[in-house]
Amino acid sequence: MGSSTTCSLIVSTYNWPQALELCLTSVLNQTHLPNEIIISDDGSTDETRKMVDNFILKSTVPIKHIWHEDEGFQLAKIRNMSIIASSCEYIIQVDADIILHPSFIEDHLAIAEYGFFITGSRILLGEHLSKEVLQNKIVSFGSYIKGSKNFFNGLRSSILRDYFSLRYKVSGKNLFDVKGCNMSFWKQDLIAVNGYDEEYTGWGREDSDIAIRLINAGIRKKYLKMGGIEYHIFHNEAKRNRLDENTRRMEETILRKIKWCKRGLDQYL
Repeated sequence: MGSSTTCSLIVSTYNWPQALELCLTSVLNQTHLPNEIIISDDGSTDETRKMVDNFILKSTVPIKHIWHEDEGFQLAKIRNMSIIASSCEYIIQVDADIILHPSFIEDHLAIAEYGFFITGSRILLGEHLSKEVLQNKIVSFGSYIKGSKNFFNGLRSSILRDYFSLRYKVSGKNLFDVKGCNMSFWKQDLIAVNGYDEEYTGWGREDSDIAIRLINAGIRKKYLKMGGIEYHIFHNEAKRNRLDENTRRMEETILRKIKWCKRGLDQYL
């Protein structure tokens, strides 16, 4: 869609200001800056607030800090609140444990197209390398990173990016497979399906659910390959005590071809 599209970058975070600082630093290194940055904060303590306040002072991009009380894992809710706070037509969504390649936003906007949402991939930094990254505040990487997994996700080519994004528009066996830390949408499409389903609490499936409902509503999925590169900082996995229930809810969304969730964006409109 190109450089004329206004874009909000939503960064989801919870009590890890050291990682968030690196993420935000990588945002300010972008070849194409977002029109605004929205910190989607699922109840972090004052340590995160102070870091964000300090970052606001040096940022060349407006930053909004959307926060709610810590009442357990409520990523769907805080993302909905952040979507409503967005003043732009296009939304790119990442997590705070992600460091962005300088062309990350440029790549998302380059293949943005009405009637589609986008999902990309990530490079998994190993535990040892992640400690070094945090200690030395590293935000720049080469195409090959020692101590990382799936490093092929770090290869970038604008020509191949455009080729693969066209090739992978069509549905396939991985139709509902998405990475919530690397997605982008038209805001109007998120409103059309009522955003994230806040019945999903605890870790898991809220990203797949919104992808399913978008597809059920006629919005198709694009894969972003050879672009939209991001580096995931290692951390221990979140508790998955709600995963079975969330999976059951997701499967019902598929079976019943649900488009609209009952507890979503409209609560905040």
